[in-house]
Amino acid sequence: MKYRDFPNTDVRVSEIGFGTWTVSTGWWGEKSDADAVSMMRTALDQHGITFFDAADAYGNGRAERQIAEAFRGRRDQIVIGTKVGYDIYDADAQASRRGQQELPMRTDPQFLRYAVEQCLERLETDYIDVLQIHNAKMEHVRDPELWGTLRDLAREGKIRTWGAAFGPAIGWLYEAVELMEREPDVNTIQMIWNVLEQHPGSAMIEAARRHAPNCCFNVRVTHASGMLEGHYTVDTEFPEHDHRRHRPRSWLVNGVEKVKTLDFLTPRMTLGQASLQWLLAEPLVVSALPNVYDDAQVAEFAAASDLPALSETQMARVRELDASNFGVQEESMKYKGAMTRASGPNTDLQDARNPISRPAIPATQDA
Repeated sequence: MKYRDFPNTDVRVSEIGFGTWTVSTGWWGEKSDADAVSMMRTALDQHGITFFDAADAYGNGRAERQIAEAFRGRRDQIVIGTKVGYDIYDADAQASRRGQQELPMRTDPQFLRYAVEQCLERLETDYIDVLQIHNAKMEHVRDPELWGTLRDLAREGKIRTWGAAFGPAIGWLYEAVELMEREPDVNTIQMIWNVLEQHPGSAMIEAARRHAPNCCFNVRVTHASGMLEGHYTVDTEFPEHDHRRHRPRSWLVNGVEKVKTLDFLTPRMTLGQASLQWLLAEPLVVSALPNVYDDAQVAEFAAASDLPALSETQMARVRELDASNFGVQEESMKYKGAMTRASGPNTDLQDARNPISRPAIPATQDA
């Protein structure tokens, strides 16, 4: 396992991290706490994975409690990321929630401090390595008091690095761009980015190069909700409570056709590993957070870190395929958030691949 540093900090993480969404929410099939704890320990002890990414909203604190159980007495061996911003303490909102519907958000200083204290208690620690605002929206980006509160928490030693996770679906380009313009000392952004879903993540990275010199990226949905694991067929069926079961059939059919164009990536590694190497070719990516469901998958993805980098010929071929939507004609992507900006700096980020009209698979959902 190789490791990368959050710029201008002493926070070092494994190139392949462990996202706890799949083991704590039940949206990817049910996992017991014992299963989750065992997988996390295996990830660290057998594969060198040190970065464990959670959120207070994942199972209403369940992910954080799982991390605490897995690594009690070993805090100095791991890096913990978590997210706050949803009011998981509003009982009425919880009772009325349906499926993956977003909870109300609160980001006032009093609530943020309360939420962080609750995270610390569940994690059984006195500091959080990476704290991000969970699925930040434009009103949060434009609230200087919010980011000032995170800086205060860092000065107090409650957190070590801070930033924002953008979601819960693909999009949010100008939310990320404005955050880097307004708060250029932001440490990190979590985004959805993968071989099949390159926009707007690539544009976010370019914005960081221009405006936020110490901003790095930790990436979720690295395999396009499993499509890039290379195991789906047009006959694949998902379990009853799996969120992929509710996607339109076109997502599966078109995705399988796209994957067929990527055989050139797999002479020396699996498609899942090649997808991670594609991400790690970007220096601003500090850690990729694949969805993992079992020990075999942890082993496969962790091994990607030590495999040879993709060649420039392979990278160029991926760029060519992306420009043609991997040879598949389909309806335009339904992006979320602010994908255009009428005036102001960085309008050039609206590149020739207009995100409003570019064909792509339906927007990936994520926590």
